[in-house]
Amino acid sequence: MSRPTLDPASYFRRIPLAPQQMNDRLTSTQDAIVLCHLGVPHLDRDRWTLIVDGLVEHPLTLSFADLVRFPKVTLTSIHQCAGSPLQPFEPTRRICNLTWGGVRVADIFAACRPLPSASYLWSYGADFGEFSGVEVDAYLKDLPIARVASDVLIAYEINGAPLPPMHGFPVRLVVPGFYGTNSVKWLTRMTLARERANGPFTTRWYNDAILDVAGQETAETSPVWSIAPESIIVSPAPGDNIDVFAQTRLWGWAWADGGIDNVDVSFDAGTTWLSAEVEAPQGRQWQRFARMWQPDTIGQVTLCARARSFLGAHQPLTRGRNSVQRVEVTVQAAPSSA
Repeated sequence: MSRPTLDPASYFRRIPLAPQQMNDRLTSTQDAIVLCHLGVPHLDRDRWTLIVDGLVEHPLTLSFADLVRFPKVTLTSIHQCAGSPLQPFEPTRRICNLTWGGVRVADIFAACRPLPSASYLWSYGADFGEFSGVEVDAYLKDLPIARVASDVLIAYEINGAPLPPMHGFPVRLVVPGFYGTNSVKWLTRMTLARERANGPFTTRWYNDAILDVAGQETAETSPVWSIAPESIIVSPAPGDNIDVFAQTRLWGWAWADGGIDNVDVSFDAGTTWLSAEVEAPQGRQWQRFARMWQPDTIGQVTLCARARSFLGAHQPLTRGRNSVQRVEVTVQAAPSSA
């Protein structure tokens, strides 16, 4: 099969909303994260096919018409960019909450019947080219087979409409709870294998160094799969002026693979932490948290929030793609009444 046209034909991204702009529970498609490592392929849906091969009893080649005959599933999930693989510890807070429509990979597996020796699913995109000086034949990622049974999708809709080209038209993988790099766009092939994939996006990039107790990098690495606990403060916004003694609501969103069970907030740059109210998990969506605050001192104040997952993992204060956000505001004298 001939290679598709790429436009643009190199690294392309669109920066999503800043934390203080994320007022809505559901993110519009136009505000959703876009990061294309190799460019944006433009594919013909009527000529598109998906090959399913490797360690399966029944290899498949599916057209789009074949795919949509499977039961359609919709789910709403956080979708987060892991940031640049060249700067893995730099927080970006590129997060959105989207509704996807498509077919469960588990239903495709029921048709192809993976062999017991299969441990990983390799997913190939139609994009190709050069990234950071390395030529790539196809964007290739992997995930454990055990993850597929939950809610991994082959998606063809975003927020109730067909995927735009920059979001993977006509079909992409969606792995709820995993960083977006694992949700391969322009999906053309899925291969079941015994071992992890050996492409640069699974070996050279998107493998984090494991830190020792002193916070130093070791030689061991961990795949960038599950989304670590994180939070953003929506309000107050950076640079806001707040009247002293005014009742002020601090609120934001928190999320993690598996959900959040606690958020602490600080009004003194992390010296003191107080529990916030956190809404119960709703599937794979982010969770709102809030706490009232009545500042009693005039001056600069640093606000923070720190989330804890149901697995007991905390946001790090520093040195992590999910490190705690710090929001600077000013507490000012209240205007005098006439």
